Amino acid sequence: MKARVTAITVFLALTAVVTGGAWWLAFSDSLTRLEDRGRADLALAGDRLTAQLQRYREMAVMMADHPLVQDALASGATPGKLHLLLQHTADFTGSDEILLASKDGRIEASSATGAAGTLASARYFRRALQGALGFDHEIGKPAGRRHFIYAAPVFAPDGPVRGAVIVRIATEAVEAAWRGDPMAVFFTDRAGLAFVSNRDEILLTRSDESPGAPSDRVVPHSARTLARHVLWQIDGGPYLPQQALHLQQDLPIIEMTGEALVDIAPAKSQAALLASVVAVGCFAIGAIILALLERRRALAVRLSAEAAANARLESRVAERTRALSAANQRLKRAQNDLVQAGKLSALGQMSAGISHELNQPLMAIETYAENAGLFLARGQSENVADNLGRIADLGRRMGRIIRNLRAFARQESEGARNVDLVQVVAAAIELTEARLRSAGATVEWDAPAAAAWVRGGDVRLQQVVVNLLTNAADAMTGPRRCITIRICEGAYRTRLTIADTGAGISDPERMFDPFYSTKEVGAGDGMGLGLSISYRIVQSFGGAISGRNRPGGGAEFTVELIAAKGAEPA
Repeated sequence: MKARVTAITVFLALTAVVTGGAWWLAFSDSLTRLEDRGRADLALAGDRLTAQLQRYREMAVMMADHPLVQDALASGATPGKLHLLLQHTADFTGSDEILLASKDGRIEASSATGAAGTLASARYFRRALQGALGFDHEIGKPAGRRHFIYAAPVFAPDGPVRGAVIVRIATEAVEAAWRGDPMAVFFTDRAGLAFVSNRDEILLTRSDESPGAPSDRVVPHSARTLARHVLWQIDGGPYLPQQALHLQQDLPIIEMTGEALVDIAPAKSQAALLASVVAVGCFAIGAIILALLERRRALAVRLSAEAAANARLESRVAERTRALSAANQRLKRAQNDLVQAGKLSALGQMSAGISHELNQPLMAIETYAENAGLFLARGQSENVADNLGRIADLGRRMGRIIRNLRAFARQESEGARNVDLVQVVAAAIELTEARLRSAGATVEWDAPAAAAWVRGGDVRLQQVVVNLLTNAADAMTGPRRCITIRICEGAYRTRLTIADTGAGISDPERMFDPFYSTKEVGAGDGMGLGLSISYRIVQSFGGAISGRNRPGGGAEFTVELIAAKGAEPA
């Protein structure tokens, strides 16, 4: 019981750790995605504000080149048409006020009625007098309205600055388009004052409490860093998130910093949902494990009872395995003996032709030897040398035939190695030459100029080719008896094709079955093991053998072997 309580306690602790880890990973991932999306939205808001102000900037520059503006500053008199022009332009563009100031800062004309005073001390005006475009923002007194200000220099035809066109843009004009955005966005100046925002709660507040700031209003918040994210805990009313990611982006074009507050409530909801799913999954797994443990405990008695039976069964299996291994060894020896018997059977079938092949050179050697003695007695040394040369050629031919027979008859014990398929086919043709000649068969064999290296064994591959050649010779009974041999080399496989002009294969599905033969029983032409033996020999080399009936008549056998790169080093 105590062990069970301990296990449950450990399980609950692990579940809490896993659930907490899942919550943390999901929360961190959601924060990262929220921050990426928030930064994209903040960049879009900054671009939108910059683009809105750009329109007024270009208008100020265009107004500086207007003929009425030039004439007013050149003559020192303000025509009535200039006031109407400034008023109409302000109404059309949504500007709060457009002013024309002379070089000494005195206001010469305005879109508003009764505008007067001097701008000599204004930073943006001094910038315009230097020939550059002035830009600033200010909070008007006593009304407290916020304005962006552009000051475009008015140049005289000969170059010097005569004055400036000043455009005042109320921030309400640029804020109106993005007031309803779900993300709280504000733009602060160098003093940290929130000058533009889509939330009234943030306007004219500061995000810190540094002394000397131009406003006593501070956004009530506390900041902390979590997983490389800056989080604000905010107490700012119903229209600001309680917890938010604080993002920043510099906007040097308008000399401000864009800031955003991204609500992290969706991230917390997703993390809580995933943690709940993980917790439920852990409890489900725990329930399954508990059920399995109970079942295991119930099965313990039965398993212990079966242990003895299993031990007895294993001893019987081991004994049976040993018996099967011994049987497999005997079967392997029987297969090897069957392969050797197949070779000896083929030798027996070829014995008459081979004896003829040996007897004919022997009789010729005897005749040439007697003639050489007669020529030697007559002193005809040239004829003696010619006869001796013929005797040597015949001896070499007999030696080659005997070598092939000895190689074919021996029992090959080596595994697969690199062999030249061209030499294997040539030796098999030479062994069956007499048999093929007695059957009236001709061989079409265009031997490749280079060796065709494959994986196999000389003797066993030669036995396969001899079986296929003798079967082809036996199968042809018509007037045209031709055997065609081809070798086709590929990158990974080499194909040997042997085709005949016989009657074809009567039952292709059974042609590789042992003891299957179309020859008459007792005819002395074998027991139907040749193709079966050939099939197993080729398979032992990792190859494949197949047979089919050709559309034009006759049978075609294809032997596929693994291609090799060349002769193995000795």
